[in-house]
Amino acid sequence: MILDRFRVTGRVAVVTGAGRGIGAGAAVALAEAGADVVISSRTKTDLDAVAARVADAGRRAHVVPADLSDPAAAAALAQAAVGEFGRVDIVVNNVGGTYPRPLLETTPEFLEEAFRFNVSTAHALTTAAVPFMTDGGAVVNISSNMGRVAGRGFAAYGTAKAALAHYTRLAAYDLAPRIRVNAIAVGSVATSALEVVVNNPEIKGKMEADTPLRRLGEVEDIAAAIVYLASPAGSFVTGKVLEVDGGLQAPNLELGLPDL
Repeated sequence: MILDRFRVTGRVAVVTGAGRGIGAGAAVALAEAGADVVISSRTKTDLDAVAARVADAGRRAHVVPADLSDPAAAAALAQAAVGEFGRVDIVVNNVGGTYPRPLLETTPEFLEEAFRFNVSTAHALTTAAVPFMTDGGAVVNISSNMGRVAGRGFAAYGTAKAALAHYTRLAAYDLAPRIRVNAIAVGSVATSALEVVVNNPEIKGKMEADTPLRRLGEVEDIAAAIVYLASPAGSFVTGKVLEVDGGLQAPNLELGLPDL
């Protein structure tokens, strides 16, 4: 059965930024596909709620509250997975994000912080997990549509996500053939990060109108892509950036920053 190729039964996944949004959706989806999960974010109560959903899917979740802006904390999740489950098979580098800021207010320090939070943390966890991926494995990095299109105010965020996308291609070469590395360029998804947008009918309507599929993404849209890339269904895919963005070829959210 073709659907069996989407199963990850008996495997162990580490998901960062898993307290809510895409990370939480990824953890639950992987559990529904058969994996036990290590989930981490800052807030334990959020993680406990996700762990309950994982348990409802019949799998185990190991909760690790941590400040994942620190690459060392991200790297430690690999050992946590081995300590709890004895192995690592899947890594989902979801933690990241950076607030928009006009270019001339984007200091070198702000740019470096964006790079560390979006790229260095992914590298730290990936390199820590690889030695434990004795049966092979899959890494899925969560990049962004803003890593390939241009919009005002996104210099730090877009640059960091573009770096993560190319890091994916380079890491895939270094880790082939045993470990696959792919990324998802995520479009506008209705999560708490877009709460202001979702609750404003005018802005939401314009974003939907500017998206070819005429809607915002849902967490499950991204979670389904993660399961595909992490499972045997994606076994002939590595070094690729899958665009799950509703067909966007330009930003669908303008910040209204003026000309100089």
